[in-house]
Amino acid sequence: MYNRDRAPKQKSDDMIFGIRAIIEAINSGKEIDKVLLQKGERGDLFKEAFDLIRQHEIPFQYVPVEKLNRITRKNHQGVIAFVSPVTFYDIENYLPTLFEEGKNPVILVLDQVTDVRNFGAIVRTAECAGVDAVLVPDKGAARINADAVKTSAGALHLVPVCRTKDLKKSVLYLQQSGLKIIAATEKSSENYIKTDYSGPVAIVMGSEEFGIDRQILDLADDRVQIPILGKIQSLNVSVAAGLLVYEVVRQRAEASS
Repeated sequence: MYNRDRAPKQKSDDMIFGIRAIIEAINSGKEIDKVLLQKGERGDLFKEAFDLIRQHEIPFQYVPVEKLNRITRKNHQGVIAFVSPVTFYDIENYLPTLFEEGKNPVILVLDQVTDVRNFGAIVRTAECAGVDAVLVPDKGAARINADAVKTSAGALHLVPVCRTKDLKKSVLYLQQSGLKIIAATEKSSENYIKTDYSGPVAIVMGSEEFGIDRQILDLADDRVQIPILGKIQSLNVSVAAGLLVYEVVRQRAEASS
C-alpha cells in the first residue's frame, strides 16, 4: 500500500536544491514543475527566492524539514525545486490557436489523477488518438518527471500539457468557448457510446479513488459511464480514458466516411 508520508526517490537531474541555484534556474527560464519550501524558513535570500516563485506563478508547498531531508541528504537550504521535462501551456492562450488552425478540438481534462504511470499511459493514448491537449491542475496532479515521460513513450514531448490554477474555471472557459463537456462517472446511467462526440469536446476523467470533483461534474453537459460487467467495479483510469478518446475517433471516422 502506498505510504503518503514516504517520499518517492527522485533522480538528481529532476531536482535543483539550494536557494541561489533555484533563483538562477528560474531566472534562466528553466521550466519548474513545483517547489518545496521548508516551513518556518526565513532570511533575505529565502525571501528573494520566494518572491521569484510567486512572480513566475510556480506551484509551491510548505513542508517540514524532515520531508526535504528524505528527498536529499545534500545541503538544500530549505528549498527543493523539481524541474519539468516539458513546457506547460495556458489553455486560454492555446485553445484559440486550435480554432484558428481549423481544428475540431478534443481536450482531455484530468482531475485528481495523481499516479505518474497512469498519467503517462493516458498521454500516450491521447497522442495516438489525436487529442489536441491535456489539461491538468497545478495541484493534485501527477508530477511530470522522467517516469511519466518514459511511460508515455515520449508522447509528453508531443501532446501539449496545459496547467491551470483553477480547474473548474478552465473547464468553464472550455464550455463557454463552445466545447461540450463530457464527464466520465460511474454515477451516470448513460452509456459512453450513446453521446455525441462529433463537435468540439472536452472529456473529463477523475481518479479511481476520488472521481471528478463535484463542482466540475455539475458543469458537465453530458455524464457518461462505461459498462462494468464483472465483479470489480472500476476500470483503471488510463484504460477508461482510452475507451472514451477512441470513441471520439470512431464517431468522427464514421461521420466523414
